[in-house]
Amino acid sequence: MPESFGLVGLPNAGKSTIFNALTAAGAKVEAYPFCTIEPHRGIASVPDERLDALHALFPEKKKVPTTIEVVDIAGLVKGASQGEGLGNQFLAEIRGVDAILHVVRCFPDPE
Repeated sequence: MPESFGLVGLPNAGKSTIFNALTAAGAKVEAYPFCTIEPHRGIASVPDERLDALHALFPEKKKVPTTIEVVDIAGLVKGASQGEGLGNQFLAEIRGVDAILHVVRCFPDPE
């Protein structure tokens, strides 16, 4: 089973956009908070130059890249530990991943 990475951040930070870029899964992306309620899960291949070099030496062997599981988790809101937003469901999803990737919005929010 591949290592799993959870995308976390504030609502509308771009988590689903990054998820789609990594996995080509086509998860719904909207400009309103909590478009993602249930987590999306997808698999992403990890490029590795060492694997490319080995495959060049042994082209008859099947080239199987390493994969990771990417989990698009709903937006984090203040008070999640007290049940605000998706509360405990959100926190349970974070507990289930091996690593957390914090997505920070670096573009202006018109609202």
